[in-house]
Amino acid sequence: MSAPGGGGAYSFSLTTFSPSGKLVQIEHALAAVSGGQTSLGIKAKNGVVLATEKKTPSPLVDDSSLEKVAMICPNIGFVYAGMGPDYRVLVAKARKIAQSYWKVYGEYPPVKVLVADVAAVMQKATQSGGVRPYGISLLVCGWDNHRGQSLYQIDPSGSFWAWKASAIGKNMSNAKTFLEKRYSDDISLEDAIHTALLTLKEGFEGEMTEKTIEIGIASVPTAEQMEVKSGERLPATFRKLSEAEVRDYLAL
Repeated sequence: MSAPGGGGAYSFSLTTFSPSGKLVQIEHALAAVSGGQTSLGIKAKNGVVLATEKKTPSPLVDDSSLEKVAMICPNIGFVYAGMGPDYRVLVAKARKIAQSYWKVYGEYPPVKVLVADVAAVMQKATQSGGVRPYGISLLVCGWDNHRGQSLYQIDPSGSFWAWKASAIGKNMSNAKTFLEKRYSDDISLEDAIHTALLTLKEGFEGEMTEKTIEIGIASVPTAEQMEVKSGERLPATFRKLSEAEVRDYLAL
């Protein structure tokens, strides 16, 4: 067996099945996700909300430099739980995928198309010798004129599912239980934001402020916004809430 870093049987063994039929490295990646700060998503009748804890490891860290909710293109946003550096790499890859799609088709990709492409990138890492799986799970929200508003979760294995509401991170089990009790198919985007904050509050350590919470929303465009003239693009539907907006929601 080759030494670590030397390739050969050692690196190959990281991407092969154990006798029980499991890929142990994926289980380790899921453990990294479970240790990450809680993030969640809720699909509403008129949009989708992403919400996440955003805590710095030290009060000396400039929190304005941290970004957990990221816009990929005008209609799609990401949030994660797990390893921040892996997230940064996948965000960059996803943005390139979205721009490539736009160059070919003249529009940004439907949410499911982008999800499938990013999931393929993550799955490929489970088959390549000497490469570990990505240590994050993603929640992807967005709107497109093919399927409307949608919410997806992508795991380190490359598996992805559409959800009405989901949570990832260290408090995901309790958060999912909370969401199951409070979710309804006719929930509005405003109510979904409040439900997201209440869900995070259940397992939140310390004080929830606009500095420790980050929220992104994908809204359904109005009929007026959908009237696209020749040469114009569909309206941007995803945005991050400002700290002032988050503060207002927390005060309610």
